[in-house]
Amino acid sequence: MRSVVFRSAARCIARLRRPSRPRRNGTLLEKFGLFIFLLAGLSAVLFAAEPQGVVLVGAGSSVPLPLYRKWAEQYNQSNGNVQLKYVAMGNAEGIVQITHGVSDFGAGEVPLSTEDRRTGSLTELPVVMIGIVPIYNLPGNPQLRFSGEVLADIYLGHIKNWSDPAIKRLNPGVNLPNLAIDVIYRPGGKGTNYVFTEFLSKASPKFRDQIGRSASPKWPVGQPAERSSDMADKVKSAPGALGYVELQYADDNGISHASVLNPAGKFVKASAESITAACVAVESPAWDKLSASLVDAPGADSYPISSFTWLYVRSSTRDQRRTSALVGLLNWAYSDGQSIAVQEGYSQLPKPLVVKVLSRVNSMH
Repeated sequence: MRSVVFRSAARCIARLRRPSRPRRNGTLLEKFGLFIFLLAGLSAVLFAAEPQGVVLVGAGSSVPLPLYRKWAEQYNQSNGNVQLKYVAMGNAEGIVQITHGVSDFGAGEVPLSTEDRRTGSLTELPVVMIGIVPIYNLPGNPQLRFSGEVLADIYLGHIKNWSDPAIKRLNPGVNLPNLAIDVIYRPGGKGTNYVFTEFLSKASPKFRDQIGRSASPKWPVGQPAERSSDMADKVKSAPGALGYVELQYADDNGISHASVLNPAGKFVKASAESITAACVAVESPAWDKLSASLVDAPGADSYPISSFTWLYVRSSTRDQRRTSALVGLLNWAYSDGQSIAVQEGYSQLPKPLVVKVLSRVNSMH
């Protein structure tokens, strides 16, 4: 019975459409009334299906969606009284849901603002590490190199062709076609945007002044791709396309991704090792900067567009039963769940950092 209800819930939630430009300080029922109503109703049905159990609902970014799906599959099989569901609806929306107590946790790649922490009593917990990679579709799948400055000029609309001299200078010996660059971007409210625009803003004063670091940048060129999977699909199907996506999506879809120039002057390709190098460079030796940016981390081996993907949780709630269930889930996520993350293509947290995170988790009440 429970599995049937879960499948029905997932189908209903999947039909919901995300508002295109969420306003973080607006009236919740104006922005998400339909979603809240349906999610609350579905949760009630799920509770009825398992009267003694708890259904923990997370909402947020699509970047960690494959991980949370796998976690739910594994955790739900071995825990009859606590079940996990995750809805990919965008980073900004995930923060809104947890702020108003609609979900049990949010998820995304944007660090919480001071206002988020104050109004929602929220804190962020790093879950795994990710790398945002430039992906492209060119004849022969050549291995390309990009700098942040060149990527910024492409996304500003200043570089329009793959044979542009600026791209050629970074890629000597590569036969670059006389082909228009089909720019693809993520729409507003996405954690991927925040990480990517932070990198571009650090590399290019022009980009910083015109667009800046934002989860909802006003892109001057290109076409949108709603989810990470949509970005991968669009780039894969369009010769000349350029986009950006989390490493796991590029690898799973067999899409070429470029090496990127880091602050040490090295072109580094995203991998578990180069993403971990960025984390170690920022976090060690104290391992207590749990909301720190990993973009442009120092070190020759650091991949420059690295980031944590975070869980957003309330530090305290009135429902001790749900809090206890969440703490149990998180203890599993930071032990068995980390090895599952590696199998899914994500970079696990270094062990000293896990110790600090679990200290926060087990202080929740």
